[in-house]
Amino acid sequence: MTEQNWHGKPYYSLDAYLKNTFGHKCYKIALNAHMTCPNRDGTLGTRGCIFCSRGGSGDFAVSTGEQNIQKQLQEGRTLFGDKQVGNHFIAYFQAYTNTYGPIEYLEQIYCQALDAPEIIGISIATRPDCLGPQICALLSRLQARYPDKFIWVELGLQTIHEATAIYIRRGYVLSCFEQAMKDLRAIGIPVIINTILGLPGETQNMMLQTVRYLNQWHPFGVKLQLLHVLKDTDLADQFLRGKIQVLTKDAYLDILIKCLEQLSPQIVIHRVTGDGPKELLLAPTFSLNKRDVLNSLHRRMRTGSTYQGRLYTVSPGTKDLER
Repeated sequence: MTEQNWHGKPYYSLDAYLKNTFGHKCYKIALNAHMTCPNRDGTLGTRGCIFCSRGGSGDFAVSTGEQNIQKQLQEGRTLFGDKQVGNHFIAYFQAYTNTYGPIEYLEQIYCQALDAPEIIGISIATRPDCLGPQICALLSRLQARYPDKFIWVELGLQTIHEATAIYIRRGYVLSCFEQAMKDLRAIGIPVIINTILGLPGETQNMMLQTVRYLNQWHPFGVKLQLLHVLKDTDLADQFLRGKIQVLTKDAYLDILIKCLEQLSPQIVIHRVTGDGPKELLLAPTFSLNKRDVLNSLHRRMRTGSTYQGRLYTVSPGTKDLER
C-alpha cells in the first residue's frame, strides 16, 4: 500500500478504500432499527456503558420514528441537502446493538437495506456477546443471497484491559471478543474493531497495547474513537464532579499518531476522531471542529514524515490470532 493509494492522506482511510474499490466517494446513511442492548434491557444492566448516550451511540441516525428501513434510507438521503453525494450508499445499522433481536426481524431489516439498489453494502454495529450461531448463519446466508454487496460487522472492543472494561461496564471479557472474531472469520465477514482513546485511567502505553493487539487479528478496519463526554451519561456525572479528565487536542493527536504508526498499513482506518452532537457534548469541545482536527492531524504527520504502519512489525513467534 502506498500513499498514492491513500489519496494523499498519511493513512489508509475508509474514503480511500471506497474510492479504490468503487471508483468514487461513497457515503454512509446511519439507521436506527429500534434495537436495545443487553446492557440496557436488564440482561447485563440497565444503564448501558458509562459513555453511551440515550441514543445508543446512534445520535446521528435517522431520527424518524419509522421502522421501515427503506423509508429511513430515503429520509437519510435528504439529510445531505444539496451536497453532491452520488447514488451509492452504505446502510449503517448504528444505534444500539444491531444483532440483538429475533432472527426474523434481523433478516427483514438487513434485506430491506440490501434490496435497495443504491445500497452497496451494510455495516452492522454490535457487541461480541450478541453474535451466536444463528446470527452467523444468517449473515452467511445473506452473503450468498447478495453476492454483489458487502456485509461488514463492527465490534465494540474499546480496550483490551479488563480493569478498564469493568470500569466502563462493557459487560464481556476479552475471550468473548476473540471468539466472535473467530466465528466471523470462519464465515468470511470483514470486521471493523471500535476502540476508544482516552478512557479514564488508561495510559498512553495501555492504548498502544490495545492497538498492537489489533494487528494480530488483521481486521478489515479499525476505528480510533476519541472519548466523548455526553450529557445524561454516567461518564458525564463523573466529569462534572471533577473525577475524570479528557484528552487535550495536543495529547489526543500525539497518541493518535502513535497508534497509526503501530497499525498495519493494510488496515482500513474508519475513524480517527468521532462526532459528538453539539447539543450533547460536554467535552472535549475541540472535537466539534472536525475539519480542524483532521487538518491538524495530517499536518503533524506530514511535518513529522510519519504515516500509518511506520513502526509496524510482525514479531517472530507472534501467534496469529485470526488464523
